[in-house]
Amino acid sequence: MTLLLSWIGKDSRKISSAYIASDSRFSWSDGRKFDYGRKVYALQNSPDILGYCGDVLYPTVILTQLLDMDKDSILFPKNSSNRERVQIVFNQIKEKSAYYPESKLAKSIEIIHISRDNEIDFVCFIYKWTIETNWTISEQEIPLASDKVIILGSGKDEFYNRYLDYLKGNNGKTSRALFQCLCHTLIDIKDLQCGGAPQLVGLYNKFNGKNFGIIYKNQRYYLGTKIHKLEETSNLEWRNELFERYNGITKQILEGAQRQPNDLNI
Repeated sequence: MTLLLSWIGKDSRKISSAYIASDSRFSWSDGRKFDYGRKVYALQNSPDILGYCGDVLYPTVILTQLLDMDKDSILFPKNSSNRERVQIVFNQIKEKSAYYPESKLAKSIEIIHISRDNEIDFVCFIYKWTIETNWTISEQEIPLASDKVIILGSGKDEFYNRYLDYLKGNNGKTSRALFQCLCHTLIDIKDLQCGGAPQLVGLYNKFNGKNFGIIYKNQRYYLGTKIHKLEETSNLEWRNELFERYNGITKQILEGAQRQPNDLNI
């Protein structure tokens, strides 16, 4: 299964960022696992990010296709709004699944889609499939302050129980608290369907979807896969387990970057 979560960051005036993060483990009923699976996606030519949990193969196939369609500017009409893009993505996912053998799907699929219009109009929609209901689409409320938007997957209860402890700390409802809680949960999670390194995509007020590199247990990871060597020409933004801005080459905090306190000492 998965631990999949999304949240927004808000400054004193407006929503400044939105994120989707997950673990990296694919697991099977026979106990086998693969800890390098991609579960989150950032579109390069539009301000949209997505992540999934549940069935693995179908979402991987369709979201990868949508990613490339967006890259080559054939997915969305020019100047389409965030809600128009949401409907286009949902239609693509729903229509293609009609040709996919239902017997090969897991019990459910859930996909988070966060989309932005202008600089501050963020929306979040959940696409869900079950054999009983087929595909449904629902809008998820965006919080008024920095906080989680939704938590999904088999690991959600372990995450949330630990997050209650983070909420009691000085960091409270912040992006760093949510990401720290994800890393903390994955380090000693009891649900063996979840594991591997955290992976992260995001949206700022400007620009399109963004992938992040993660320094986790002093190793580099990019969308679930380990990066052994990094060229100096890379301009990827890196974060560590505390959500501090890191240098991906040296694996040290960037000069001038703000330190992020950690109340629970992961």
